[in-house]
Amino acid sequence: MILTCIIIDDEPLAVSLLESYVNKTPFLKLEGMYNSAVEALTQFREQPIDLLFLDIQMPELNGLEFSRIVGNDTRIIFTTAFGHYALDSYKVNALDYLLKPISYPDFLQSANKALQWYEMLHKQEDKTMETPVAKIEAETIFIKSEYKLIQVELRKILYIEGLKDYVKIYTEGETRPIISLMSMKTMEDLLPSNRFIRVHRSFIVQPEKIKVIDRNRIVFGKEYIPISESYKQKFNDFLSERSLILK
Repeated sequence: MILTCIIIDDEPLAVSLLESYVNKTPFLKLEGMYNSAVEALTQFREQPIDLLFLDIQMPELNGLEFSRIVGNDTRIIFTTAFGHYALDSYKVNALDYLLKPISYPDFLQSANKALQWYEMLHKQEDKTMETPVAKIEAETIFIKSEYKLIQVELRKILYIEGLKDYVKIYTEGETRPIISLMSMKTMEDLLPSNRFIRVHRSFIVQPEKIKVIDRNRIVFGKEYIPISESYKQKFNDFLSERSLILK
């Protein structure tokens, strides 16, 4: 990872020293050097910067005032000859505080702290982007049955049967279904589409629970679920992805 940085200091010798430190640090790329914070304002409007080496005591606009203008995407390392500013620097959420004269080992330690901060930030962003939807979806749903709300584990649902304005939810280990006043369309929308498939106007099944298919019917114990012509192609597509015989 390469961090872009700029130096702001009203002392030319201090700027020159920090420039030499940045140039010998492989993961830093110098994008600008300024003798006042006012001059640097244009840089921040035109180009985002990762890291700012900022003097505190400067005319017109001091480093502490300037740090309140800088956005949260830029990390600040204060460079100053005055130790009494240390507490103020942490109040504005500075990453580090370097006291002049600054040695290269101290500079490198602060720069590494910035690098570690950005690496951790990028790892968190990558992890968020790579999280599959299936891992963050709910594993249960609440179904209203009579005057109660019943929590149903998705992994236990075998199939759902629609009867006019009602649905019956058949689950593993239960002899009686859960009956709820809702339409099949509402039920279908409530279930994750990657785990359930509609095979008939009146039936939704959980494919991973299917053990036997007998002459265009899905067998659950003594119950036979028909596969209608309207949903047959979609169901066959599902089977072809998982069957050696149909390929």
